[in-house]
Amino acid sequence: MYAVVRTGGKQYRVGQGDLVQVERLAGQVGDKITLAEVLFVGGNGEAKIGTPTVSGVKVMAEIVDQGRAKKILVFKKKRRKGYSRQHGHRQYLTTLKIVEIQG
Repeated sequence: MYAVVRTGGKQYRVGQGDLVQVERLAGQVGDKITLAEVLFVGGNGEAKIGTPTVSGVKVMAEIVDQGRAKKILVFKKKRRKGYSRQHGHRQYLTTLKIVEIQG
């Protein structure tokens, strides 16, 4: 069984036991959280499509790690003008282990 959940403005396909990196969620390592915005549930020959979400279905997850992604460099330059700017960004990420899909 698998589900498509929405968190942080993005959609993720998850199954039981999967590790997923999502945009930062509040909580400490070891905390249990519930992902309630389930858009699709499938597997075992059946499928439920939400309008926009599937009612009565929740995805239970455990926070495994709170970390950051690799640095992304943003470089701007205008030729022949002596103008250049460099800016870096590291996105905060939460690693989740999917424990159970209820419903």
